[in-house]
Amino acid sequence: MSTRMKVGAVIITMGNRPEELRALLDSVAKQDGDRVEVVVVGNGSPVPDVPAGVRTVELPENLGIPGGRNVGIEAFGPSGSDVDVLLFLDDDGLLPNTDTAQLCREAFEADPKLGIISFRIADPETGVTQRRHVPRLRAADPMRSSRVTTFLGGANAARTSVLAEVGGLPDEFFYAHEETDLAWRALDAGWMIDYRADMVLHHPTTAPSRHAVYHRMVARNRVWLARRNLPALIVPVYLGVWLLLTLARRPSGPALKAWFGGFKEGWTSPCGPRRPMKWRTVWRLTRLGRPPII
Repeated sequence: MSTRMKVGAVIITMGNRPEELRALLDSVAKQDGDRVEVVVVGNGSPVPDVPAGVRTVELPENLGIPGGRNVGIEAFGPSGSDVDVLLFLDDDGLLPNTDTAQLCREAFEADPKLGIISFRIADPETGVTQRRHVPRLRAADPMRSSRVTTFLGGANAARTSVLAEVGGLPDEFFYAHEETDLAWRALDAGWMIDYRADMVLHHPTTAPSRHAVYHRMVARNRVWLARRNLPALIVPVYLGVWLLLTLARRPSGPALKAWFGGFKEGWTSPCGPRRPMKWRTVWRLTRLGRPPII
């Protein structure tokens, strides 16, 4: 059994799920191989009681999901350099198997171009994996592992060398699409992303629209994602396709109003630096089954 790669874990919390957080920490502590170092970030809230040896950072304000995770990354040194791999786990999730960290070590050691692994999320009661939790267009079979073009934010592992090369998550996004922004930058730098059905995070079935800001931020960040990362010729195509898809889903009047408000905000507000991907990356995404127009 290899123990060469150092593994850490970043967990952000609002402090409102102490029992779930403790169960998650216990599942991380039970991982095979060398101990997984853990940092829990209180995102604008105190951190509940945690076991001895778990480091904590308490932020005076909520920086959003990407901002909180970036603070967790830096707690492991610049770009997480104190470890080789970082697990990012939702605070109400749980690792049901003890070999997940070891499977990550083995996968990264076997493939030097593998940069990010997306875990399979399954409901702890039913075992069902929601279609939206399979990060590819052909999502009918969640038990099939494959190369993919994005990953799940609260159930993944990333090489810290990827973060050092392409940067962390986009702070300004706050919530929604921050994973795809990082994924596109990683793919543009030559890294690969895998979806692994055998690496499981238990998480209760939820709807993303439970967040009050969902529709506005999904639309705003979709525009930001395109403005930051896509060649100029593709930007209107990508956003036009997503406009049609949104209308086809027939959202409620208030949801549609919020969505269009976010869409406008995406065009009129700063989105961070623009670094359009290479055309060969567009082709790579296409060959991987998800051209950057959808």
